[in-house]
Amino acid sequence: MRCPFCQNEDTQVKDSRPSEDKAAIRRRRYCAGCGARFTTFERVQLRELVVVKKTGRKVPFEREKLERSLDIALRKRPVDPGQVERMINGIVRRLESMGDNEIESDQIGHLVMEGLDSLDQVAYVRYASVYRNFREASDFEKFLGKMSGPEGREFEDD
Repeated sequence: MRCPFCQNEDTQVKDSRPSEDKAAIRRRRYCAGCGARFTTFERVQLRELVVVKKTGRKVPFEREKLERSLDIALRKRPVDPGQVERMINGIVRRLESMGDNEIESDQIGHLVMEGLDSLDQVAYVRYASVYRNFREASDFEKFLGKMSGPEGREFEDD
């Protein structure tokens, strides 16, 4: 493992234990080059996933990108980090179990919307504004109207 501070490849594992949710191994590491300490997490990966963007471009799936987008949507919201981690784990498991290595970006967005719908309504709207590409205030009004309307929530574009 390369040191994130000095890029030295000579790092040593000082402590290993399961993460709180038992979905990963948490490792405390020490860099022999600069003396820094840092933590890594090791997870089981069932298959290499590739995200197919709307443009057709294919990029490797990055769990960290999913985590970052949820962090942005959930910023300053009273949501337990454990719930967020379980949601991310569930989304990744569902993607890995779909049977295909290539996943449409819309499928990922749909799964995130489902998870946020039950987790936090403000984060749900924040994420939707990016996922559905809101351009003006009326887009929010229409979306919020659908949320409270008798037909319930819809994840598909109109």
